Amino acid sequence: MNKRAFQSLCALLVDKGLVLGTDNVSVNESVGLFLHILAHNHKFRDVGGTYLRSIDTISRHFNLVLRAILKLSAEMIRRPETSQTNRWGYFHDCVGAIDGTHIEVTVPVGDQGKYRNRKQAITTNVLGVCDADMKFTYVLPGWEGSSSDSRVLRNALEREDRFEVPIGKCTYFKIVVFPINCGSLLISLI
Repeated sequence: MNKRAFQSLCALLVDKGLVLGTDNVSVNESVGLFLHILAHNHKFRDVGGTYLRSIDTISRHFNLVLRAILKLSAEMIRRPETSQTNRWGYFHDCVGAIDGTHIEVTVPVGDQGKYRNRKQAITTNVLGVCDADMKFTYVLPGWEGSSSDSRVLRNALEREDRFEVPIGKCTYFKIVVFPINCGSLLISLI
């Protein structure tokens, strides 16, 4: 993110009254540490050393900015309209595709066991869902590489910011086979 975009984001958060500076931590610092944690996947303890702040302060300001960004996203990010074209032909009532992928990451030595996948690579498991227009409608990053696709999907369906299946539709196409039945969600298997 360049300096101008960063300043625009900070100004927008302040103008909307979503993030306010304190006597000790400015809005720029709050947003900066939030973006630092997201960009580098650092723990609060590590960022606390960089910013010379306690873990409690880092956690409080990270969550403050996170809540602000989530509120802002509701008005700034429009969900794509479901495609009316029947591009998928043979996949009747299929409204999209769902799959997990592994992305190689660098983690501390103590955490490597959790992130080691079945191919022995250190990865994070990311769930992605797209609609018939190939636009992402849901992404759940951050799971350890050792986590199965079904475990990540189950979490996506149960969490507060859950993956929602469009009303009246029930089929998503999944390329890799795994057995799962999640209520109204039916995963088409090949």
